Amino acid sequence: MLQNLKEMLFCLCGAAGTPGDESEVRAVVQREFAPYAKTGTDALGNLTAEIGSKDAKTHLLIDAHLDQIGLIVTGIDDKGFLHVDRCGGTDRRVMPGTAVTVLGKKPLCGVVCCMPPHLTGGKEEEIPEIAEMTVDLGCDAETVKSLVHPGDRIVFRTEPKELLGGRVSAPGLDNRASIAVMVRCAQMLADEPLRCRVTFLCSTREEVGGQGAVTGAYLADPTQAIAVDVGFAMQPGVRPEQCGKLGGGPMIGFAPVLDRTMSERLVAIAEREKIPYKRDVMGGETGTNSDAIAVTKTGVPTALISVPERNMHTPAEIIDLRDIEATARLIAAYVREVE
Repeated sequence: MLQNLKEMLFCLCGAAGTPGDESEVRAVVQREFAPYAKTGTDALGNLTAEIGSKDAKTHLLIDAHLDQIGLIVTGIDDKGFLHVDRCGGTDRRVMPGTAVTVLGKKPLCGVVCCMPPHLTGGKEEEIPEIAEMTVDLGCDAETVKSLVHPGDRIVFRTEPKELLGGRVSAPGLDNRASIAVMVRCAQMLADEPLRCRVTFLCSTREEVGGQGAVTGAYLADPTQAIAVDVGFAMQPGVRPEQCGKLGGGPMIGFAPVLDRTMSERLVAIAEREKIPYKRDVMGGETGTNSDAIAVTKTGVPTALISVPERNMHTPAEIIDLRDIEATARLIAAYVREVE
């Protein structure tokens, strides 16, 4: 089963989808959901997948965002270098020297320019703002301008790889890991008689403000919701209380904006089903789509479940496949109990 999950996840991570330009990955996700759910799209590019009883009293919305961080082309200089800016919360510390794919008239290989340490005058630790960086496509300005235009998007060019111990590394695991959770959950619930209605919402633009979740939740009009995202996994320099653990199961959110009853119910289900988990405590907003979904219309009781991840917002994010499977099991068990 984990082999099939890995193959699906690599397929998801191989599809581009920066904020506001998620059409490629949306098509891939739609194909993954199609055997198990009725799918549809809306005006803002959200993808929905419906299962369960359409006339049920309880309508559960399960959300994960489609988009990934990247760059956007802002201009092309007379030497053919691309000027860029953030498209989402791209970490500028990892950008110099990074291989990228420019999504112009055709996919183009490029590299973010990096000043050699020999020429920095001892200031190699100073990292420029992304708006000051450029991308080199290796050809002249005329050729570049025939293939690329301002507004085109750029994504990391890193091939998904399997690591030791059932872990994988890829760009875009934030939040394709959670999309995989929802597809896997739909697989688990396929052909089961559910007493509730379930809408899986693959929302757009989370990395630039969560607009897809705002409109998608408003349109769905659920009675309760679960947002699925990635959370910080244990690694050097991160305090234990701030993070989960790779292979340690889903992180169940506790925060002022979240519904305490739902969070405790998820904990109880995890313990009953012997699913490892971590209480993920936040003192304010969660920084996820759950913040917006919870205040949709007159309010929606909302929970948050996160998949532990290392190296968030870099070309080499890392997750454990067992955590995706465990998170899907937890949500499926919750769905089976909803009336």
